[in-house]
Amino acid sequence: MRTALLLLLATVVPWALPLVAQPAAPLANLYDRTRLSLNGEWAYIVEPFGRAIDNRNIRRDFPADQQAQPGGPLIEYDWEASPTLQVPGDWNHQDPTLWHYEGAVWHRKRFGAEVPDGMRAFLCFEAANYIAHVFLNNEKLGVHEGGFTPFAFEVTDHLRAGADANSLVVAVDNTRRAHQIPSKRFDWWNYGGLTRPVWIVLVPDTHIHDYTVRFDDTDGDVITAEVVLDGPDRGEQPVTLRIPELNVEATATTGLTGVATMQVRPEGLTRWSPEDPQRYTVSIEAGADRVEEPMGFRTVAVRGTDILVNGEPVFLRGISIHEEAFDAQGRRATSPEDLRALMETAKGLNTNFVRLAHYPHSEQMTRLADSLGLLVWSEVPIYWEDITYNNPQTLGLARAMVEAMVERDKNRASIIIWSVANETPIEEHRLTFLRTLIQDVRTLDPTRLVSAALKSTSVDAAAADGAGGSVAAAVDPNRRIQLVDDPLGAYLDVLAVNTYVGWYGTAYPDAIQHVEWRTPFDKPMVLSEFGAGALHGHRGDKMEMWTEEFQAYLLDETMKVAVETPFMRGTAPWLLKDFRSPRRWHGRFQQFWNRKGLVSETGAQKLAYDTMADWYRRLADQWPSPTTGSDD
Repeated sequence: MRTALLLLLATVVPWALPLVAQPAAPLANLYDRTRLSLNGEWAYIVEPFGRAIDNRNIRRDFPADQQAQPGGPLIEYDWEASPTLQVPGDWNHQDPTLWHYEGAVWHRKRFGAEVPDGMRAFLCFEAANYIAHVFLNNEKLGVHEGGFTPFAFEVTDHLRAGADANSLVVAVDNTRRAHQIPSKRFDWWNYGGLTRPVWIVLVPDTHIHDYTVRFDDTDGDVITAEVVLDGPDRGEQPVTLRIPELNVEATATTGLTGVATMQVRPEGLTRWSPEDPQRYTVSIEAGADRVEEPMGFRTVAVRGTDILVNGEPVFLRGISIHEEAFDAQGRRATSPEDLRALMETAKGLNTNFVRLAHYPHSEQMTRLADSLGLLVWSEVPIYWEDITYNNPQTLGLARAMVEAMVERDKNRASIIIWSVANETPIEEHRLTFLRTLIQDVRTLDPTRLVSAALKSTSVDAAAADGAGGSVAAAVDPNRRIQLVDDPLGAYLDVLAVNTYVGWYGTAYPDAIQHVEWRTPFDKPMVLSEFGAGALHGHRGDKMEMWTEEFQAYLLDETMKVAVETPFMRGTAPWLLKDFRSPRRWHGRFQQFWNRKGLVSETGAQKLAYDTMADWYRRLADQWPSPTTGSDD
């Protein structure tokens, strides 16, 4: 749990504890709480020099919510005359002048809220990119850093009764900095703002603050629930767990710290799986508080080079996804409709797996995965070589992000893999950094697998086979070994590798025919990225770059090699849809879009979509002994 890990951080790395006011541990299961939505229109002020946060004065004291008075001091802003943004939402697509903007934008929302006797109030943010300074009624509540994780502040004693009596001001700054995660360089659009919902949540004085429900079958089917109460009466309180469909009811009493643990052995339980995403209503009750949500129960493990779900080997038929909406302009996916469209388009590929890249996606995405039967890879944005791996501040941020990711989604049956990195360099500081994160993940959640998207080394086949060469090399003199020997692999449960043979370097899709994958680790491996760019509607020869035919052919050739590799246990092409990136400059084919999507930015299918859907249909029918696919 969060409190335990903070104490661990204080003991092991004292610098990891924040030096400024920080948010409280978020409440579990926001969606089954009494909530007041703060979504909708917010006034905003652009503050491009970012000085108002640290240099407040009477002329631009944004949190004070002042108004100019005749004969009074000069005030150089007026919230009532300010334009508005929709929250949740990014500022980039809502204000054309802010499309490329990186800096501070102040947001203000007036609202009324009543806190009944015997209740407490929490101000909950599902995410803000990247640093958020939060003020309520001119009092600074604290600061949160990290663009994709939830945070909350208790505001019971800060709220004022009466319509529009409260002024909430949030300065959000998406400036890229060297110590941050991700750092200055990354390959997606830096959408700024309050990009996920904002709520006032009401709970009883003593309430269910967190809970973990786990399933294990090592000694028969066992469900273990750990419940954490918070409040003045948290100690020695009865807590009841119910699962009506399984005739389960159990009660335990909390200790002095407010923690209760109970175990049950249900009969007739159907395990959650991609083929049958069975979920049961789990309710937890303690005093005046009660929460419930649908949950699935399944196991995941590795055995040799197999990934096992419910004890059975699986091949992960996947696709990588960015949290960007289908939209001709490009914007952060924010609404339930945006998120469902992404997940259902992924499901239409005959997938059983999604890689949610390169940061924790909305909780609504992982809940959709639970209901749709999609296994999930969730990761933190430890991205590329720019991370300051020798900086204790950066490591502290990374550990906090890992903790927030795991704690939020630990009850989702769909999530089977936590990833700690993407395409990071092989060097000493990075290895120490990532080993720390892996240890944290396993402490927080020993029930799931750990991975990271690695890079491979291209090795000459003759050299790899020895001076005498080999029969295989004689048969195919162009054969190349793609070696996955990153020392981080020793600490992972599942190897994963990003590969663009046939696109970057050698731009010939049939180059992949000569590739042989090797690794010294006896572990399952997933192709976590591969693919090619194609502009929707640009048709031509399969050997012509940027055509739909080229993209489809390269994916087909890569899949042929993947399914013939003995230890390959999954594929996740890059990626579902074209997405915005400032690193994609081609004036004809890209225009600041990464064009590797199987569908366009608006959702129009390319030839590659059908190519992958056909592969996954056959793999679903034939695994674990798939054919090599059709010839072109």
